[in-house]
Amino acid sequence: MTMYDYLVVGSGLFGSTFAYEAAKRGKRIKVIEKRSHIGGNVYTEKVQDINVHKYGAHIFHTNNKEIWDYVNQFAEFNRYTNSPIANYKSEIYNLPFNMNTFNKLWGVVTPEAAKKKIEEQKNVLAGKTPVNLEEQAIALIGTDIYQKLIKGYTEKQWGRKATELPPFIIKRLPVRFTYDNNYFNDKYQGIPIGGYTQIIEKMLSSELIDVEVSTDFFNRKEEYMNEFPKIIYSGMIDQFFDYSLGTLEYRSLKFESKILDRENYQGNAVVNYTDAETPYTRIIEHKHFEFGNQKKTVVTKEYPSTWNKGDEPYYPLNDKRNNELYQQYKDLASKFPNVIFGGRLGMYKYFDMHQIIGAALATVKQEF
Repeated sequence: MTMYDYLVVGSGLFGSTFAYEAAKRGKRIKVIEKRSHIGGNVYTEKVQDINVHKYGAHIFHTNNKEIWDYVNQFAEFNRYTNSPIANYKSEIYNLPFNMNTFNKLWGVVTPEAAKKKIEEQKNVLAGKTPVNLEEQAIALIGTDIYQKLIKGYTEKQWGRKATELPPFIIKRLPVRFTYDNNYFNDKYQGIPIGGYTQIIEKMLSSELIDVEVSTDFFNRKEEYMNEFPKIIYSGMIDQFFDYSLGTLEYRSLKFESKILDRENYQGNAVVNYTDAETPYTRIIEHKHFEFGNQKKTVVTKEYPSTWNKGDEPYYPLNDKRNNELYQQYKDLASKFPNVIFGGRLGMYKYFDMHQIIGAALATVKQEF
C-alpha cells in the first residue's frame, strides 16, 4: 500500500477531480467507491439508448468561466436550458416564477401589475422580518404562489412544515419580472452529450490511478488509516467518527423509474408536483435533457424520504442544531491532518456541481 500517495474515498466529482489533478502531478492514487459504479450522484446509465440520470436531474450551470472550461475538457456540452414546470392539481405553471407564471395565475401582463399584486399579498406579514421559510416565501413572492407552488413541494422535500424550516432555504429562489423560463441566471449551462459518467471515466483514466468499486471504506477503515499516507474522504463526516458526537440529519430520496412504450410522456425534462397530496416531488423524463427522439422514453418519479442510517444521504439539513454539531465534527477532524474531508457529505453542505469542482480544485491548490 505504501506505493500510493493518496487514498480517495468516493468517486463522485470531488474525489475524481482531486484524483485527476493529483495524478497530473505524478502522484499515485487509489480510489475506492462503495457503489458498484463510479461517478457518485452524477452517474448516468444508458437505458433504451437514453442517458438516465440515475440519482436525480443534474444540470451543469455556472458563471465561472474557469470551471466551465475545466469541465468541457472532459465532454462536449449541449445547449440544454433548465426550464422546469410546476403541476399543481393539473394546473401548469412556468418556473422559475416569472411573467408567464404571474399571467397564468392572476391575468396580469405587465411587470408593474405583477409587482403590485405581490406587494398587496406581502402585506399579511405587516413588515415583520421573516423567521421561517413560510414567511420568507411570502415576503419574496406573496401568498398565492406560496400556497400553490411552494408550500406542498417544500414540505414534501424536507419532511417538515414550512413554519419549522429556516428562511435561508428559500432565499436563492429565482424571481423575475420578464417572460423568461430559464431557471438559472448563470452564463454557462448545459448537459454533457452522452451523459456524465464519461467525465468521471476520463478523470480516473490515468495509469497512476487504480479504482475499486463495491468497496466500503468502513469495512477496513483501520487498515486504510494505517496504510495510506493521506486520505481524501468524501463520505459523511459523522460516520467517519462513528457518530461519536451525535448523528447529523439528512434527507434521502427514493427513485422509481419506468420504461414507457411511447415517444413523449410529459413534454419536459422536469415537472414538479407542488400539491401536498401527490407523494412524489417531481417526474424526470430523461430523453429531454439531450433532445432525444427515441421511440421509447424513461421516466423517474422522485420521492423524498426520511434518512436513517444505511440510507443514501442526499441533502444536509443545515438548521442550527445540525450546523453546530457539524462544527464540532469539523473541530475533531482538524486533529487528523492526514485526512482531508470534502464534498457535500464531508463538508455537510449542499453544493451544485460547479461548486464541488471548485472546492476540489481549491483543495488541490492548498495541497500542492
